[in-house]
Amino acid sequence: MNQQKTHQDNSTLLASELPKNVNVPTPKFFKPVFLTIVIATLIYIGFQLHSDLSSVPPLSLYSVILLSTALFIALGFEFVNGFHDTANAVATVIYTNALPAPVAVMWAGFCNFLGVLLASGAVAYGIIALLPVEMIMNVGTGAGFAMVFALLIAAIVWNLGTWYFGIPASSSHTLIGSILGVGIMNYLLNTAANVQSSGIDMEQVLKVGKALLISPLVGFVFAAIVFLLVKFFLKKQLALFQPPKGTEPPPPVIRALLIFTCTGVSFAHGSNDGQKGMGLIMLILIGLVPLAYSLNKNLDSDQFQQFKTLSSETALVMSVKQQPISDVNTARNVLTHYIQDKHITPEVVPALATMTAYVGQTLAPYQSLKDVPEHTVADLRNEMYLNTATLKALSKQKALPEWTAEQQKTVKAYQKGLDSFLQYIPTWVKVAVALALGLGTMVGWKRIVVTVGERIGKNHMTYGQGMSAELVAMTTIAAADGLGMPVSTTHVLNSAVAGTMVANKSGLQWATIRNILSAWVLTLPVTICLSGGLYWLFLHIF
Repeated sequence: MNQQKTHQDNSTLLASELPKNVNVPTPKFFKPVFLTIVIATLIYIGFQLHSDLSSVPPLSLYSVILLSTALFIALGFEFVNGFHDTANAVATVIYTNALPAPVAVMWAGFCNFLGVLLASGAVAYGIIALLPVEMIMNVGTGAGFAMVFALLIAAIVWNLGTWYFGIPASSSHTLIGSILGVGIMNYLLNTAANVQSSGIDMEQVLKVGKALLISPLVGFVFAAIVFLLVKFFLKKQLALFQPPKGTEPPPPVIRALLIFTCTGVSFAHGSNDGQKGMGLIMLILIGLVPLAYSLNKNLDSDQFQQFKTLSSETALVMSVKQQPISDVNTARNVLTHYIQDKHITPEVVPALATMTAYVGQTLAPYQSLKDVPEHTVADLRNEMYLNTATLKALSKQKALPEWTAEQQKTVKAYQKGLDSFLQYIPTWVKVAVALALGLGTMVGWKRIVVTVGERIGKNHMTYGQGMSAELVAMTTIAAADGLGMPVSTTHVLNSAVAGTMVANKSGLQWATIRNILSAWVLTLPVTICLSGGLYWLFLHIF
């Protein structure tokens, strides 16, 4: 009883000691504006979805229920991602009083929204590429739906659990762990049934593992160095190295820098993390409404005709040194096995030549994608996916034949044409994900913000610490995006805050540090086991 009372007293004390800025009430205009934006966006999404579905045969009641449920869960993941991950971006501006908490959260939500809308879509299809090839090609089957539901629910459960306890954990690594879990279970089940299946991409696993280890160290060390440099060169600016008094904002230059870096981190988070939800939603749409979403029907007739010509020219280039395989089914099996095990055989390039010619022949009778019949669209997408995945894998392994510069140009143009058919995101999908991510940012931010701002260091964050941590986080994430490294906003920023605390000799709260490190270490194994188990369960349901 005494321990419980002490815990309650401590909780009350902590709540009363919260900086005023964290508890600034939300402006009265927020709710009506919030609801207006939500309603307007939902109406837009509804009209666009109705327009897309009006051009295809009516869906069955089962398909409508499945589509609605899957979209709800996928957007739910992005919503949780918003209030889980983006809270890291606003913690420093709130605890340094650079912006009032409600303004900081709304601004971060808006920047996330913009980041999603302006995203290219490359990351969306990059995350899809982590899935086993046979599951991507059969996404409309029961196994495909089991896969999508399993990995999304596993990611949401882990994110909600860590958020509830106020522990910053990476949504990116949560999703990657969920994908790996589905892939491992798929491989085990197929192996038990003597069916060839894609294994786990160990190169990607190692890449994620390295990022997990390196990114916190980079954040910690560089933030400490930047803070010490700031302290050395601006040692006369004593106010920079004192905790804020009440709601007093930092000096104008520091304030501008803090707002700028918060904007950059929020935008980068939306641009990168938002695309993961887009990719999964596209898988759902392709599986349930292939005629409407399998291929990019926004391509004009000129692009369509150019691609048909490119297909014929590329097939000829690939046939210069080796005779194509005569049977299409044999060629398809050769490419499928190659993508599964990445083992190069003499038949791979001839098979690719055959499938390239086959894609061109399939499109030959039609003047645009809208003319392609329903039963052909899904198969055509799979053939295109096989071709582009094979080309990328061969290029990565440097196993493409030694063609002339002109021939290489033709093949690259063909691959770019394949991607223009496959890698597209409808605008309404971007808007839906942007809305979910932005709303999530504005709804559940406080738990994570309080952890970052109060429970990492023993003393309150100073202006200089907030500036150093946010600056390092923004530049590290930007550099990682350029290098294609899957670093986490959460990992980098939390480590950066800890680095500034150590550099300032503020001390660390080791109970919190242990909880954060435990969550980071457990994210991959827990989500792998959870999503693998859910996939096995859902296979028996669908």
